[in-house]
Amino acid sequence: MISPTLIVICGPTATGKSRLALTLAQRLPAVILSADSRQVYRGFDIGTAKPSLQEQAQVPHFLIDICEPTVTLTVSEYQAQAQALIRRCHQAGQVPLLVGGTGLYIKAIVRGMKIPRVSPQLGLRSQLERLDQTYLYAILHQVDPIAAAKIHPHDRRRTVRALEVFYVSGLPISQQQGESPPGYPILQIGLDCPNPDNLTTRITRRTEQMLALGLVAEVMTLRDRYGPDLPLLATLGYQEIMRHLEGQLSLEAAQAEIIVHTRQLAKQQRTWFRADASIEWFDCDRPDLVDTVWQKVQQFLRSSPQASVGQN
Repeated sequence: MISPTLIVICGPTATGKSRLALTLAQRLPAVILSADSRQVYRGFDIGTAKPSLQEQAQVPHFLIDICEPTVTLTVSEYQAQAQALIRRCHQAGQVPLLVGGTGLYIKAIVRGMKIPRVSPQLGLRSQLERLDQTYLYAILHQVDPIAAAKIHPHDRRRTVRALEVFYVSGLPISQQQGESPPGYPILQIGLDCPNPDNLTTRITRRTEQMLALGLVAEVMTLRDRYGPDLPLLATLGYQEIMRHLEGQLSLEAAQAEIIVHTRQLAKQQRTWFRADASIEWFDCDRPDLVDTVWQKVQQFLRSSPQASVGQN
């Protein structure tokens, strides 16, 4: 029997996280939980490198296609669904693999972040944003001095959010934040590509594959169905193709911009994940990656008195 645990596979984009997770899941009684903030939306498939239907048929995948693109899935909603799925895995004797590059999603689970269950209130935000920032910050200092001490007086976005939470819930945001880490052991595996040229090659190859699979047609379908102002169409991979469709970029130029912007994203993700000292890092280009990570997974699972894993 395998004791309740969680294995995280994280790191910059284009480092092979999904492929590694699929291989590990086939060696374990495991399921894959996506930690990608765009794969949760239906219809956004090719541009988000969503696992194919064939891959999803090999191993159960969750937290994919759970939301319409016209609705914003909050971090707190993602956290609640992920935590419920992890409990189900533990009850079934399965190992949940949390896989993706959205650092905030992973942190919400691994650290047990306490997140105010207050969704964006557009009407209230509009009213607050009409007011002067100095005045807003003064109000925040009155209703939640602890939060105000942590927010810069000129940080309008966080000031508005703190007031939004207070007016909707009746409780200061400072009382609804913090961390409550889960009680089960967690192994965090980080994949990285230390060689910049190799990462560029990976990103270029994946971008070419996305275009070959029909990224342009996917963007056209989403634009026609939801309109050109859909916020998700202004995200990586989609915004560049939208500019191509609007005649602002050739397809070759759009492809080049996707590669550049993906490299920038990878840099941001690396910075985020490298700040977590508990992540064990592996070079995604090492030829023995699967075997090395598999040994680490076996050691981790066996550290529990009740654990037993396959010998594949």
